[in-house]
Amino acid sequence: MHGSPWWHVIALGSLALSCLCAAVIVLPVVRHPQRMGIMATVWPVAALFGAVLVLAGYFRYGTRDAKAPGDVPRQPAPHAVAVAKGTLHCGSGCAIGDITAESLLHVFPRLRGWLGRPWLFKEKMFAGWVLDFILAFGAGIFFQYFAIAPRRHLPTVQGIAAALKADSLSLAAWQVGMYAVLALLQFKLFQSVLGTHLSAGRPAVWLAMQGAMPGGFLTSYPVNAWLIHARIKEAM
Repeated sequence: MHGSPWWHVIALGSLALSCLCAAVIVLPVVRHPQRMGIMATVWPVAALFGAVLVLAGYFRYGTRDAKAPGDVPRQPAPHAVAVAKGTLHCGSGCAIGDITAESLLHVFPRLRGWLGRPWLFKEKMFAGWVLDFILAFGAGIFFQYFAIAPRRHLPTVQGIAAALKADSLSLAAWQVGMYAVLALLQFKLFQSVLGTHLSAGRPAVWLAMQGAMPGGFLTSYPVNAWLIHARIKEAM
């Protein structure tokens, strides 16, 4: 830690806080399963980027969704909360995909060459976004499948089709918002102001991704609101 730049220390602190928030959620989620099973994964994963806000949201609204003896009907969540939970559901799948992609790029940096650098993208971050998007989209559809298929009693192929219909737009909207903030952080803050460069494997990358996730939430929220209103996506 001696001699580390201040943003490195902040990044480590932010990651530690987020991991602590996720860990706090895990035990009650395991002891009190959610009515929609996939939300047991969504809440702690969302805490990895939403930290205290997601922790508070879980204890305010997530605990209401725990299975009750005899499956007693629950009071529906306010519309804004249902949309927010649907957006976090989308974002948690994206987060898993992004974390996996950035970890792979750190271990196998030559992957960027297969993804378009330098023959298509001069900026290596843009090449990394290709893998980020592919894995985030795949993880998001996986999450949506387990939100839709069990509730609608759909077979596998129909469940995948319904998941694609329900979440493709919201996943794309999340990634676009997240990428916009990441680009601003990379070029306007880290390069121009701090004189450094975000690269896979450094704590600053994860700090930047945490900072970019709210951008994804903001761009995906209205899309999720429309999808739920149109009954294309399940209300969480």
